[in-house]
Amino acid sequence: MEFRRVLFRSVDSGWDIWGRKYTLLGLIAAYDRTGDQATLDAAVRAADTLLAQFGPGKAHLPDYGYEQWKGLPSSSVLEPIALLYERTGEARLLDFAQYIVGAWDQPGVLAPQGMRLIQDALAGKKPTELVAAKAYEQMSCFEGLCELYRGTGNRQYLDAALALAEGVLKHEVTLIGPGSSGEQWFEGKLKQTEAMYKPMEVCVTATWMKLCYQLLRLTGEARWAEEIERNLYNAMTATQMPDGRWWAFFVGPNGERVPSVVHHDDVGLSCCIVSGPRGLMLTPKWAAGTSAEGLVVNLYAPGQASLPTPGGQTAHLQFDGNYPFAEQTTIRLSLARPEPFELALRIPAWSHTTRLTVNGAEQPTPRGDYARLQRLWQDGDQIVLTVDLTVRAQTAPVGNGQIALTRGPVVLTLDEQMMPAREGLATIKVADDGTVAARVDDRLARRWGKQVVVRVPSEAGDLVFCDFPSAGAGWSSESRYRSWLPQPLDLATVYDTGQTWQTLSHRQDARPEVPAARRGG
Repeated sequence: MEFRRVLFRSVDSGWDIWGRKYTLLGLIAAYDRTGDQATLDAAVRAADTLLAQFGPGKAHLPDYGYEQWKGLPSSSVLEPIALLYERTGEARLLDFAQYIVGAWDQPGVLAPQGMRLIQDALAGKKPTELVAAKAYEQMSCFEGLCELYRGTGNRQYLDAALALAEGVLKHEVTLIGPGSSGEQWFEGKLKQTEAMYKPMEVCVTATWMKLCYQLLRLTGEARWAEEIERNLYNAMTATQMPDGRWWAFFVGPNGERVPSVVHHDDVGLSCCIVSGPRGLMLTPKWAAGTSAEGLVVNLYAPGQASLPTPGGQTAHLQFDGNYPFAEQTTIRLSLARPEPFELALRIPAWSHTTRLTVNGAEQPTPRGDYARLQRLWQDGDQIVLTVDLTVRAQTAPVGNGQIALTRGPVVLTLDEQMMPAREGLATIKVADDGTVAARVDDRLARRWGKQVVVRVPSEAGDLVFCDFPSAGAGWSSESRYRSWLPQPLDLATVYDTGQTWQTLSHRQDARPEVPAARRGG
């Protein structure tokens, strides 16, 4: 197939190379899953079409793509090229990956001063100050740098990715996930209490989680797992419809749930409809894994994990509990024979008081780090983790007096269907240490189908909160929610935040509806 026709459109169109990138990623994922050499060979041939067209003495790759994004979408093809090099060792693929990075420094048609992604990230520029603020595509380029670091050991590549991520944490991360407006960075951390225009695209959330996963693997720092967890239990799961069939395109801390429009009629999808599942399906990869010393556990959700030990056997871990909605999780270890190794257990930074035992014996709990338990592990060993789920108030970064409540990693939200607007002014009493008196109402949670329901007393009666993903479950303008809360809070207008469906959709003529299910042919 001629390279210009991979996606049946001209390479000069805005998204051709971006689409070819995902063709490559799909082939690589299929190879990793099956080990089928023919699939890997097909990926290499597809990559060779890029090498035939771009490079020294050929076309300048950053010059191709949608003009406003200054070469970011096309440049993000770096990731699959680096992945292919890791799998094949083909020198020409490494050369092409390094050509792409070098091309970022060269003046071009779309970026007359050059893209300068590495230099500007290392200089501490904000994400909004890089060559273009298109959040999804910008982070995708730095995912590619992470993979190229694996293939080369060039520390500058990892340092640049870390610098970009630090900038996102400092300037863009909101209560529920990475901020964006109209799919672009916009210093969302300071603007998250406002009604935002097309906020927090699902593609941005999924890609931020994927970049954090890269950094977790490369640095071993628990904070990146904590950030993935926070996104998973707030922005990511909130954008999936209760039946799992469809997703939102945008989501904000306040507002309502609005279904994504269909952007590609030929397949009946939008980019966010496929990015959402990628964010969810990342979970098994970071939840538990291995290190040079042994096993690592990052997530305590109910389930099972089977991991290879340094001694060559398989350790089976059974997680029982309802993390992160219940305080206690029990982990049961199954081993064919005793073996000494390290089991590293993430101690969440949000848990101010944590208890950890192994067969009843107390263990250290370094908050925001790993409890590294080096011992002779045996079949039947039992680990019990108890986390602190005290409700805490988070203060708006902009300093406008608004607060939000969290319980563990989960944001608590007022839900219009469960707690309709009513007359009265309510002030939430916050203790000096940031804690808030609250009680869990399991009966109401079961009645409304919420993961957790929490009652917070006020002078206007109890304020009834639920977990953020469960809020707005009616997916309509009569099913609004609110997370950021002025103090005092006018209960009569509590859901009038200005975050209407028009600000949460590409369509303005009519509220989007979920399309009819497509039948396979």
